[in-house]
Amino acid sequence: MKRIYSVLVENRAGVLCKVAGLFSRRCFNIDSLAVGETDDPEVSCMTIVSSGNQRTIEQIEKQLNKKLDVIKVKTFEEQDSISRELMLIKVKYNKNNRRDIMETCSLMRAEIVDMSQSMMIIQICDVPERIKVLLNMLKSVSVVEVARTGTLALPKCVDN
Repeated sequence: MKRIYSVLVENRAGVLCKVAGLFSRRCFNIDSLAVGETDDPEVSCMTIVSSGNQRTIEQIEKQLNKKLDVIKVKTFEEQDSISRELMLIKVKYNKNNRRDIMETCSLMRAEIVDMSQSMMIIQICDVPERIKVLLNMLKSVSVVEVARTGTLALPKCVDN
């Protein structure tokens, strides 16, 4: 069972360490972690994706709410949210596979953001599953380097 935690925290040194420590002390796994400032520079939002059984999921939320630096915790499931991940992937290409790579990028709605005589950097912003699909599709070429963000997510819009 996967759960997404959107945690508003005070933007101070050491807060990330405290939250990560909470997970490690209790042997809870973090599948993904992304942190960034909100529209208020004194508040950051941590988007944490974790998995476990129902008891573990509930325990994580309770423990997060106990932390002094935590302002608010919202939890939601993947199907109730819009989530995205960013990946930059540097690949080596040649004249034989250049067209295939470009077609793959077009098919996957990925963008070539930098290019030299023999290498290119591809950017994709999509759901984590499609990021994995692109990685698999590019396994046949020489992948030089990969950088990925953690998952970012917001609950779906619902009119009341």
